[in-house]
Amino acid sequence: MQQLNLPDYQFNIKSNEKGYLILDTLRRRWVALTPEEWVRQNFVRYLIDDRQFPAALMNNEISLTQNGIKRRCDTLVADQNGNPLVIVEYKAPSIEITQKTFDQIVRYNMVLKAQYLIVSNGLSHYCCKIDYENNSYSFLKEIPCYSELL
Repeated sequence: MQQLNLPDYQFNIKSNEKGYLILDTLRRRWVALTPEEWVRQNFVRYLIDDRQFPAALMNNEISLTQNGIKRRCDTLVADQNGNPLVIVEYKAPSIEITQKTFDQIVRYNMVLKAQYLIVSNGLSHYCCKIDYENNSYSFLKEIPCYSELL
């Protein structure tokens, strides 16, 4: 798989008749190793190992309904009370992060009301903090540690 702009991590990977599978430690199951999944697994490890995000408060592929349409959030991180704190949206490394990507995560956030939004294609990472009182947002220079989010 492609080298990403993240530290190197070791993963459990196996193959079957359909291709390669990677063990998703959050979902506790084997999933197809697509380029986007490669970004997800690396970024989740980055959040846990390097940014001290508690794995117990993280979930991948969270279902939500917006205006009667079922959608799926890539990764959701909760605060200690179980409330949405961070939404992460992943794209394959070949997919450029555009306004359309941010529009997608903002739609999810209309339902979830998280305080932080992160978008990554494994090469570029963007994090913004939502200010609900002033109806605005600000981009952060780096992905904060979990303790800085609270």
